[in-house]
Amino acid sequence: MRLFDLTGKVALLTGASKGMGLAMATAMAEHGATVVISARKQDQLDIAAEGINALGKGRAHGVACNVGYKDQLQALVDKTHELAGPIDVVIGNAGVNPYFGKTSEIPDDAYQKTMNANVQSNLWLAQMVAPDMVAKGAGSMVFTSSIGAFKPSVMLGTYGMSKLALIGLVRNLAEEFGPDGLRFNAICPGLVKTEFARELWDNPEVAKRIENEIPLRRLGEPDDFAGLAVFLASDASRYMTGQALTVCGGSNMWT
Repeated sequence: MRLFDLTGKVALLTGASKGMGLAMATAMAEHGATVVISARKQDQLDIAAEGINALGKGRAHGVACNVGYKDQLQALVDKTHELAGPIDVVIGNAGVNPYFGKTSEIPDDAYQKTMNANVQSNLWLAQMVAPDMVAKGAGSMVFTSSIGAFKPSVMLGTYGMSKLALIGLVRNLAEEFGPDGLRFNAICPGLVKTEFARELWDNPEVAKRIENEIPLRRLGEPDDFAGLAVFLASDASRYMTGQALTVCGGSNMWT
């Protein structure tokens, strides 16, 4: 258990009031971390934090933040320092997909919103938190990408572009901060049964077709990412950085 022990660690998560983010936060708290969870709606965060705290292990705090705004991200980092101290772990799970259609026809504002929330915000977060980790000579940052990064799509192409750019960001930060002891990795989920992806799995016929293309014959569940979050946050992954970890039930095993 010591290999996965997060006692005394402070973890900051975006996009964590429900779904994958909440599952990852809960697992880290169960392994001893103090977690600060963030999303746009404070009422949902309060409910989520209360549920984590009811487990009686690690501690959770909810702080509202829209990651698309740099000043709100800075306020989130500052509040985390106030509540829990220097940050040891970041999980950037927040993301958007405001446009469903051809990349060649995307409006400027939708393109900018996608790239800003899915890529730029994580760079901002890394810039804000890195000094905490450099001072300690250790730290782990994890950003949620997607299997959409690995192939083109007629209707979700810009979203996939943003997630491929995010992997590029992870690799560059891993190279830059490796000598300081910081690690950066990306998680690339397949289709997961979350509210964010509801339009892709809520149709039983479509869901069945997708399941038949997955070797494990099921869609992902938020809890499928709990153990991976603990692994990447802990010393168990201390020699892993710059990686894009595909978690998809086998649908993209060759990427």
